[in-house]
Amino acid sequence: MKHFFIALFIFSGLKVYGQEGDWTNKKRVLPDVLRKVPEAIFIQHDPNPNYPEESTPEDKSEYKYVWRHATSALSPNLQLTVKFAGSYIWYSEEGWKKNVFYNKKQFAKKFNCPKGILEKGVKYTFEKNYRYGDQPYGGDALWYVIAEDENGNIYKGMSILETEAEVLGN
Repeated sequence: MKHFFIALFIFSGLKVYGQEGDWTNKKRVLPDVLRKVPEAIFIQHDPNPNYPEESTPEDKSEYKYVWRHATSALSPNLQLTVKFAGSYIWYSEEGWKKNVFYNKKQFAKKFNCPKGILEKGVKYTFEKNYRYGDQPYGGDALWYVIAEDENGNIYKGMSILETEAEVLGN
């Protein structure tokens, strides 16, 4: 019986850190997976705020508008191994909605981060982290990275990208 409870405890911990999680406590601003986790990773979006532009043939998109931006992750003080990453979006009064989720391998590819390892002091960038749509609408995206150090300690990084509705220059 003792082993059952130990296995249950380990499994429940893996469930929290092994998947994206939900936003169950609407009285708190952060989704569950980001709460109570120390922050050790800087996430940056450029440009931020971000405005839509009309798509061009180079975008190879069937959508009329594109929000062009890059997202970077940097661990300034520790070497960390990414467990997963992703974003939530907020575009209505309902609050955060799950958006994208990347496992370690997907993160490594998108952010050009070999083996999903954030080397201390090295910036990794998802160059074309673009949003597309047929209507220019605003909303925010909460991007995050969950990673661990060599001792199994879990850390996060998070940052909000403001995507606006106004098409500039029109």
